[in-house]
Amino acid sequence: MTKQLPTRTGRRITVEPSGRHVRAVRNGQVLAESDTALVVHEKGCPDTYYIPAQDVRLDLLTPSGTHTRCPFKGDASYWSLPDAPDLAWAYLDPKPEVAEIKGHLSFYEVEVS
Repeated sequence: MTKQLPTRTGRRITVEPSGRHVRAVRNGQVLAESDTALVVHEKGCPDTYYIPAQDVRLDLLTPSGTHTRCPFKGDASYWSLPDAPDLAWAYLDPKPEVAEIKGHLSFYEVEVS
């Protein structure tokens, strides 16, 4: 399902299935791999892939104390590796307009094929 959302500043956010194979890799170690990731298109920002939590190696990541607020998506929580602070994030309770990203994590660096 593709949903395009107007926002208060005229930005548009689209959430849709990526239809691609997405991997998050750090120093040769696969942290996440999925064929069912979502892609978020946000005007003025690079595309961002959100990987379902069941496809993420949460056993390798440690929750961090970092939290940020996005006016369009809500409050984000972060996860780290010992050598990579705040490498992944998720919106645990996203705004209703982007509810599809609930239960998904995103990484700063992903491979897409």
